[in-house]
Amino acid sequence: MSISVFELFKIGVGPSSSHTVGPMIAARQFVQDLRAHGQLPQTDRVQIHLYGSLALTGLGHGTDMAVLMGLLGQSPDTIDVDSIDERLAAIQQASALLLYNDHKIEFIRDRDLTFHTETFLPQHSNGMTCQAYSGPERLFERSYFSIGGGFVLSEEDFAHREEIATLLPYDFQNAEQLMKTCTQHGWAIADLAMQNEKAFRSEQEVKDRLWNIWKVMDASIERGCHQQGILPGGLNVPRRAADLYQELNKQPPEERNQGLAILDWVSLFALAVNEENAARGRIVTAPTNGAAGVIPAVIAYYVEFVHKPSKHGDLKDQVVKFLLTAGAIGMLYKKNASISAAEVGCQGEIGVACSMASAGLAAVQGGSNQQIENAAEIGMEHNLGLTCDPIGGLVQVPCIERNTMGAVKAINAARLALRGDGAHIVPLDSVIETMHQTGIDMQNKYKETALGGLAVNAVNC
Repeated sequence: MSISVFELFKIGVGPSSSHTVGPMIAARQFVQDLRAHGQLPQTDRVQIHLYGSLALTGLGHGTDMAVLMGLLGQSPDTIDVDSIDERLAAIQQASALLLYNDHKIEFIRDRDLTFHTETFLPQHSNGMTCQAYSGPERLFERSYFSIGGGFVLSEEDFAHREEIATLLPYDFQNAEQLMKTCTQHGWAIADLAMQNEKAFRSEQEVKDRLWNIWKVMDASIERGCHQQGILPGGLNVPRRAADLYQELNKQPPEERNQGLAILDWVSLFALAVNEENAARGRIVTAPTNGAAGVIPAVIAYYVEFVHKPSKHGDLKDQVVKFLLTAGAIGMLYKKNASISAAEVGCQGEIGVACSMASAGLAAVQGGSNQQIENAAEIGMEHNLGLTCDPIGGLVQVPCIERNTMGAVKAINAARLALRGDGAHIVPLDSVIETMHQTGIDMQNKYKETALGGLAVNAVNC
């Protein structure tokens, strides 16, 4: 399965890539499929059935909101996030909605949107079935699966997903192939990733789009550092980033750039992004919403505390190198394990983001391919077994703080790798396979169902 770096880094809306971004894309695709089959004009009612993890934690993750926005034809990367509440209220008040903002149908939420908390579809734990009716007659039905990071497959595509690919000039299926191909051509990992991206678009477009990805990440940090109040959802979690930002800005320059004080800034960057995510703001999946703060925080650390133009070159080129390298590592997890917490727990989200960020940071600090692989391996090795157990099904506790830990681990992993010569006992492929097997062995109650761990052992008030 060929993957573009822009499939891993998607501009979207919080709070979850698998439970918000994916269902919005799926519902939008359903209406497009309905139109393609010529059955949109006859449709007077739709029913959406959510299964498995989408049902169990869907309310906390905004899946209901996402589905309705998708039916309206909205897309996660372009939707006006400030208009969502108004749109939802209009649907509720009118008991109707405009499919793709064009075809009006009756829509009664309690009747037409069903959470099947006891049922998992066999293909994937994040499944949804969409049905269109004309009176009592069912016109069209299709199931969709949100497989992590905003990736969506229909039931038909799911059965043939290995065949759905763009032929890449230097495709790779595992880290061993990636490293071997780079050695053959004398390339850094980012160079190979760029060659593959050029199968989709020009090199300049790749650079410009990746720089824009960073600018959106940076904007989410900036906005998160200035927003105050209580996060939505009922847990009454206060936003902390703004107060921390004000406190850290009181530091004199010599203190700001020393030792552990830098880690306070890294934590701030991650907190800011994930508070924005929890508040349904604009963020970038990296590779998921739940882990959206790790990579931006590590890039911001590099930009603010490490990068020197005279030593490292143009900042845009370095950010592009970081994201291409991180993207190549993320593809390995996507191909050979999972980036979905509903499949493998949070090791597939924070763990993968940490591994990607470790590799990207090692790359922009001059690491060899062997050191980059070592950094990625360290980043995951110490996240193995990480469960996904969000309190109240919300991407808040422990998710927001977990991003700060993932960012700090990534920096440490890169530093450890750069202190070595690239030699390491555990290959990256072995760690990825271990993560995959650990996810298979993990009980479902620890896989984004809010049925175990902190979700049941902490007071939800």
